[in-house]
Amino acid sequence: MRLKLPMSDLAWGNLVHDKMRLGVTLTGIVFAVVLIVVELGLFVGFTTATTGLIENARADLWIMAARVGYVEVGVPFSERKLYTVLRTPGIEHATKLIVRFTQWKRPDGRQESVQVVGFDPDQRLGGPWNVVSGDPRLLQETGTVMIDELYKEKLGITSAGEIVEINGRRARVIGFTRGIRSFTTSPYVFASFKSAQQYANVDTPQTLFLLASVAPGADVASVEQALEAQLPDSDVHTAAAFSTMTSVTFAVEVSTRLLLASSMDTVGGGLMEAPATAPVGSVTMTSCDGVPALMSNAVLVAPISVEPDEATSV
Repeated sequence: MRLKLPMSDLAWGNLVHDKMRLGVTLTGIVFAVVLIVVELGLFVGFTTATTGLIENARADLWIMAARVGYVEVGVPFSERKLYTVLRTPGIEHATKLIVRFTQWKRPDGRQESVQVVGFDPDQRLGGPWNVVSGDPRLLQETGTVMIDELYKEKLGITSAGEIVEINGRRARVIGFTRGIRSFTTSPYVFASFKSAQQYANVDTPQTLFLLASVAPGADVASVEQALEAQLPDSDVHTAAAFSTMTSVTFAVEVSTRLLLASSMDTVGGGLMEAPATAPVGSVTMTSCDGVPALMSNAVLVAPISVEPDEATSV
C-alpha cells in the first residue's frame, strides 16, 4: 500500500531536501525584498523633494500657463494677470514667482546648475523656509541670494558675504536655509523677483507663476472657479492639486525617460550629447528617435558640472 503524504508535508520536504539551494533561494528573496523597500524609500523621497517648494510656498492657489506639468517647467506669461487675480473676490494676497534653471559660477571658477526661485521679499508667499541664518527680507537688495547649507560645498561657499556669479551677474550670499532639497542635483537659490529675472533671463513684463492666498472665510474652490473664468488661457490649481500633479507627472516622465534611456543604450543611443568644443557651462539637449528631452533647462536627472576653460563632452 502506497503511503500518501499531505501536500504541505510534501512541499516542505521538497524545500528542505537541498538545504544549500534553500539557503541561496531565501537569500535571494530577502535581498529582493530589501531592494524593493530601498527603492520605494528613494521614490518617496524624490517625490517629496519635487513638491517641497509647492507645499512650503504658503499659497492656496497656483496660476500658470496652460498645460504646465510640474513646477520645474514653468512657461513665461504676462505678469499683468496679477492685477486680474488681485481684483478677484476672495483673494487676500497675490504675488509673482519664478522657478528656473540657470548657471552658478563658484569663486574658483567652476560652474554648477542651480534653480533660481524669485519671489517678493515683502510678501509671505513663495519665499525660503527653515531659515537658519540671515533675513529673507534683505533679499530685496538687488544681487543678494540665499542657499541651503547642505549645498555650501557644492556651490563653493563657506560663509555669508561671499560673492559669486549667476548667469554672468554678481550675487552675494546673505543667508542659509536648512533641509531644502531639490529633486535634481541643482540646488534652489532664493532671490528677489527682480534679481531672478536677470539670473534666469526672464523678460521684465513676464513671470512663470502667480501665487495667491484666499481671504479667511472665502471658499477656495469658488475662488478657483472664478479665476478660471477670468483667465481662460491659464491653468489654476490649488496647492494640493498642483503638488499631486507635480509628483505624479514627474514620476511618470522620469520613469519613462529612464526606461527609454536604458533600452536605447543597448543600441548605442543616448539622451544627450555635447559638442567637443561646447562653450563653458553649456550642454546641448537632444532627443532620441523624436522623443524630446525631459526638461528644456536641465539634463535628465543630474545636471553636469563644467570646469572653467575646458571643453564639455558627454
